[in-house]
Amino acid sequence: MKSETNLEVSTACRRVLEAAWVPDMGYCVPNRRTYPHLWLWDSCFHSLGWMGQGDPRCLEELAAVFFAQSESGFVPHMRYLHQPSYRSGPRRDASSLTQPPVYGLVLERLHAAGWELPDELIGSAMTGISYLWSHRRTDDGLLAIFHPWESGADDSPRWDAWMGTSSWSQSRFSAIDRQLLRRTHFDSEEAACGSSAFVSCPAGFNCISAYTVGCLARLTGEHTPRRIAEQLSAAIDRSLWNEDEGLWDDLAKVGPGSSQAIPTLDGVLGALVTEDERRAMRALDQVLDPDRFGSTYGVRYLPPKHPAYEPDAYWRGPAWPQMNYLVWLAAHRWNRLDVARAVQSASWRGVESSSLAEYWNPDTGAGRGAIPQTWATIVTAMTDDYAPGPE
Repeated sequence: MKSETNLEVSTACRRVLEAAWVPDMGYCVPNRRTYPHLWLWDSCFHSLGWMGQGDPRCLEELAAVFFAQSESGFVPHMRYLHQPSYRSGPRRDASSLTQPPVYGLVLERLHAAGWELPDELIGSAMTGISYLWSHRRTDDGLLAIFHPWESGADDSPRWDAWMGTSSWSQSRFSAIDRQLLRRTHFDSEEAACGSSAFVSCPAGFNCISAYTVGCLARLTGEHTPRRIAEQLSAAIDRSLWNEDEGLWDDLAKVGPGSSQAIPTLDGVLGALVTEDERRAMRALDQVLDPDRFGSTYGVRYLPPKHPAYEPDAYWRGPAWPQMNYLVWLAAHRWNRLDVARAVQSASWRGVESSSLAEYWNPDTGAGRGAIPQTWATIVTAMTDDYAPGPE
């Protein structure tokens, strides 16, 4: 990726990161108007964006994710820069919900790029994973979330059964999300610990968790994270694989759950952790298929022929830079260089055409959501220089 266009995109990425940086807090706000706080997986991806710039703030940004970590290890999905108009639970300084624990895979990518990792940063990540394993594990051996916001994919079609509709609107989903928050239970540390209305074991959250703990196992050489990674990966294959779709589904534990098998890009992420080559190949093949997830400007979130597909609507079909990155990692794990190179090229095109948007139309490249948004800078970590090798 040495073309003049990519150098211009890389320069634009640096400008966006610099403009979003809050020196006193040690992190980037994703977008000062729309997202003026720290978000867990946003900052993890910002760290990779800083890595792509060769900037030591890659470590500072990742460390900021853990500043509000509770004594038990719970990592909030938001850390408030100032008091928001609406809090995600009873905690006042940070959210009472969490998000996909991307920090382990970021640590491995930083280490591979030559950065020296502080012991306390690895320790915080290990404690975060241990918390999920001890507090969120179900009788199926999977990890549960207690609100759609914890998935990262806030308004995914996979939540439509809880929403009571497949007709999406931001106001409708926001209202129901707040209703679900009121039915969430919180423990003595003010962290989410259950729900009377929504408990799900999402493929995306579980696959990211299993992959990230596997990264920590490789970094530390310790037995416990390796055991967790193996057990969680086995549970994912045992309970979530959908042979008809060739994807991994979610598993509903509380609530209707009839939409959990809708084919979304989350279903490809099992390729990050499965040991079943046939399943991984079936899922990754769909990344190139234009009738499934393949498109010109990135990997679409939903197949274009699905009734819920809306290429310009939030989590209803657009391409998302962080999801592209995760699929790119999965393709490299299986040495599917055809998939990895296609995703890499399409991601650079999408970031350029959308002006570093939060997400974009996968067919036209038109930016949607917050523009610019800092996690689009992850594209600078999607180069041959930063590509992981196959396992």
